[in-house]
Amino acid sequence: MGKLVDGDDGLPVEEVGMWAKEKHTYLCRYIEISSATRKKYLGPEKGGAAYVDLFCGPGRSFIPESREWIDGGAVAAWKRSQAVGSPFTRIIVGDADPIRLSASVTRLRSLGAPVIALAGTANDVALKAIQKSPVYGLNFAFLDPYNLEALDFKIIEMLSRIKRMDILVHVSAMDLQRNLGTNIFGEQSAFDAFAPGWRDAVNLAQSQPSIRRDVFDYWRAIVAKLGVWPSTEIKLITGSKNQPLYWLLLAARHELAHKFWATASNLNRQRSLF
Repeated sequence: MGKLVDGDDGLPVEEVGMWAKEKHTYLCRYIEISSATRKKYLGPEKGGAAYVDLFCGPGRSFIPESREWIDGGAVAAWKRSQAVGSPFTRIIVGDADPIRLSASVTRLRSLGAPVIALAGTANDVALKAIQKSPVYGLNFAFLDPYNLEALDFKIIEMLSRIKRMDILVHVSAMDLQRNLGTNIFGEQSAFDAFAPGWRDAVNLAQSQPSIRRDVFDYWRAIVAKLGVWPSTEIKLITGSKNQPLYWLLLAARHELAHKFWATASNLNRQRSLF
């Protein structure tokens, strides 16, 4: 988690890197591009549309490098859904930190968002999130964890139980690369929660780049078995020194959602992490 500091609106904000702006650009592009389809689920006697963010943070951030204040993911998503005329009917936010959650809820409510707050880790509140999501609606989840271990596979497994739940996922490439040795040789590994069963599926007697690739491919395969197919369009977000930070990719059942993400990500040729 980034450091909490006093915000420009009197509430706590989180310090983040410049990369956060790029991440939210893709998030908001997807919300905009999918707006016409979402609008079909809005209105009386319609299914509705929930936005789910179980790592919501305080709802606003500060970038020390550029001295900028920016909206957090849930706030940015709500604003964009309003701006394109297809606002989400529920904004379901959760966070393990009560200070961050409270700040996010306060900011969202001040904007008129229909907020449902869930206190606890994403793993703990995922069931409550799907219980609060409209069963017959068009729902969208953004999983933006602080590290790889927090992206417990059980969270995706739970969210995938909703028939129409498109999931935009942040997967930490940096954790896969930087902490590979610890995860391979330790009795307990961040990979165990992220990709359960990986030790039986990945050959550890190969180069580290190959192990990283195989762990990621294995994770994609077990997500696909849930019926929410990971996109082939994967956006690699890099840091100020061009170091790989994380991937953004969509997991969804429906081909239309993948077409939306292909347009939103506007994937250009990128170097391979491996």
